[in-house]
Amino acid sequence: MPDKRPSRSRLHFGPRNYALLAAALVSLGAGYWLLARGSTTAAPILLVLGYCVFFPVGLALEPGDRGAGE
Repeated sequence: MPDKRPSRSRLHFGPRNYALLAAALVSLGAGYWLLARGSTTAAPILLVLGYCVFFPVGLALEPGDRGAGE
């Protein structure tokens, strides 16, 4: 007989995930703030870091993952 319990979410976040997602929000906030102030160097770097590094890694990293050498 199949299990009738409701399925749990497949997204299990640990502290490292939340830290990376928070870093993404800070990076994006600072990037847009600098962009509004006219920055043409730091703003795009912060926006790319937020959208292309911190946010995807924060979502994709499994909570039990440890970096190489840890």
